[in-house]
Amino acid sequence: MADTITTRIGEVILAGAGPGDPDLLTVAVLRELGRAEVILHDTLVSAEILALAHPQAVVIETGKTGFGPSRPQHEISAAIIAHARAGRRVLRLKSGDPGVFGRLGEELDALDAAGIGYRVLPGITAASAAAASLGQSLTERGRNRELRLITGHDAQGLAEQDWSALARPGAVAAIYMGKRAARFVQGRLLMHGAPAETPATVIENASRPDQTIRPATLATLPQVTQEAEGPAVILLGLAPRDARQSLKEIAL
Repeated sequence: MADTITTRIGEVILAGAGPGDPDLLTVAVLRELGRAEVILHDTLVSAEILALAHPQAVVIETGKTGFGPSRPQHEISAAIIAHARAGRRVLRLKSGDPGVFGRLGEELDALDAAGIGYRVLPGITAASAAAASLGQSLTERGRNRELRLITGHDAQGLAEQDWSALARPGAVAAIYMGKRAARFVQGRLLMHGAPAETPATVIENASRPDQTIRPATLATLPQVTQEAEGPAVILLGLAPRDARQSLKEIAL
């Protein structure tokens, strides 16, 4: 049977803006920022990165925030498609990496259904930037043979995980969107045998000038997480390499 050839309209670039520091953009994403005629970006994409867009580009905030006002996903997808069908060069820009809790699959499905071409450009995800700020590796021989990237909540509410695996000695996990789930995570892990002294670190605004590093333990995680006002990632099982530097950053 002959292959069916589908004619696609235009091309949308779905790209990761990284954790916020413009120096952590990939060359490919920087190039597309200068080319795009329309940029639809998530709220967490930093102003410093948006400043690198072409001066004549139409820049549209799509306004998705955790537990706050959010533009429905179907409206975002419809806007992307409408601009692409109008013949414009469209850049869909997401903070971090679009494939890590970025609803990339939903937008690709919409583009497929509309017959619009696309390319995906990955970005540095918040967990990588957060671990680097601690002077820590996300994986280490003799400590953890796996790394889990998990979300604190999903469309159904607080997200259940494989708590037994996360409670094992040496387990490391990056918890995205976990500020309001910290007490839930704490309770589940303690129930499954994790020691109360298990290290954890809350990194707020990872890689940005106002980054703040807050060391914690499982016992203190809910209280420490409440101190973070901006976007934060929780690194379970990791403490800062230099505790004195961490305390200095907290005091600033």
